[in-house]
This record gives sequence, C-alpha cells and structure tokens, in this order.
Amino acid sequence: MSMEYFSGISDAMRITFVQVMILSVIAIGIFLYGMYLNIKKWGLGTTGYAQEPGGGGITVFPKTFASQVAKKGDWKIILKTLVLDIILQRRIIRISKFRWFMHISIFVGWMTLFLLSLLMFLIELLSLSGVNIHPEAIRQMLQPWNDLFSYILLLGIGIAIFRRLFVKRARESTISYDAVLLAGLTFIVITGFVAQGIRIGDFWAFGIDWGINAAPQMALFHAVVSLLFCIAYIPFSKYIHMIATPLTILANIEAEEGE
Repeated sequence: MSMEYFSGISDAMRITFVQVMILSVIAIGIFLYGMYLNIKKWGLGTTGYAQEPGGGGITVFPKTFASQVAKKGDWKIILKTLVLDIILQRRIIRISKFRWFMHISIFVGWMTLFLLSLLMFLIELLSLSGVNIHPEAIRQMLQPWNDLFSYILLLGIGIAIFRRLFVKRARESTISYDAVLLAGLTFIVITGFVAQGIRIGDFWAFGIDWGINAAPQMALFHAVVSLLFCIAYIPFSKYIHMIATPLTILANIEAEEGE
C-alpha cells in the first residue's frame, strides 16, 4: 500500500516509488551543484593561507572557515552559539518577539517535517530491501506529528504573510523574491494538507468527492513540488540564508561574545 501511495497520474502514466526516489536523487544533485557554486563564489572573496581574494578555488572557503572556527578554541562557546543563536535564534528575539515567533515556527515546522520525511524514506528503503517492517503502519503512527508540525509551519507562514501585508516596515522592504518564496512555501504546505485530506477524507479535501484514487496523484504532485522547491531551489534562492547565516555566526563568535 505504501508503494501505491506514490503511484502516478494514471494507470497509463504510472510513476513508481523507485522513480520518485530517482527524482529525489536528482533534486539532491541539483542542490549539491548549487552549493558547489555558492562555496566557490564565497571562496572568491575569502582571504587566508597567504592567498589574495579570488585565489584557491573551491577549497579556500571551507579551509578558511574551519580555521576561523578552530581559532575560537573554546568548544563550549561554539556549542552555546550553535544552540542559542542558530537553533533558538536568540538574536532575532532581541529585536522582535513577534518576528522571532514567526521565524521559529517556520524553522521548527520545516525542519521537523523534513526529518519525518527522511525517516519515512529510510523506512520505505528498508521495506524494499526485505526488512520485516510495515511502512504504512509507521506512517499512521507518525501522522499526528506530521499534522502538528504542518500546522506550526502554516502558522509561521501566515504570520509572515500578515507582516508583508500589514506591517509597514516589512511591506516596504518586501521584494518579488520574498513574495515568490512565501507563495511557494504556502503552496507546498496547502498541497500537503490537500493530499492528506483526500487520503483520509477530512476537511482539507474541501468537500470534493474525488475518491481515494485521487490521493496518490495529489501526494505525488506534493512530493515533486516539495523536492524541487524545498531542496533543489535552495542554493539558487534567498533560502540560502538558512546555510549562510549560521556559517557567518559561527565564524564571528569571538566578536559577538566580546560585545
């Protein structure tokens, strides 16, 4: 049954679980290529190891970053910064509690859903390899957690949209890039709810009697869009700040701790 959940648009155009996994590999490949381009670009502006900016290629940034972090010496400070400033986003709450609640809702919701999806991916692979495990039973067990963190993510997105529409400072600083990211993330969350609603027949099916056969198509559509937008697109979008900002914070621990 779990394999059928990833079936395709129709019997004539059936897309299997294996093909979706191939698409996953392609999305990850695009992500890694994008990160390669970003790291190479960051290295062009990095000094270190007696090199001028623009020298050293792909290895300059990682080496310089590792050296900068290693110079801090005290791993307790590094761990504290990792937990308070990167995971709990302490710097944002100092600026605005409302903005922090929005960011932490999106961050916690997104990352938890990603980890739950990764867990189900591994369970499906174990099942395919012959391990006596029941993916559908585990999916049902995890569903309440999926629902909870999906609503947390939706809440964060709702706050972000509210700020862009009704908070003057946020509205004036909004560019088309921000609108595309918010619209894309909203679309992905809604399609996930709709796919689940059709599968179990709850209100997210919007009262339309599409029948259970519509669930695989919607689930597949949601999976494909999520892979392309939430993985492959990250290095080429403003979402790269999820990676760049923690690296910047870690590289500047000493200065921040000395404030």
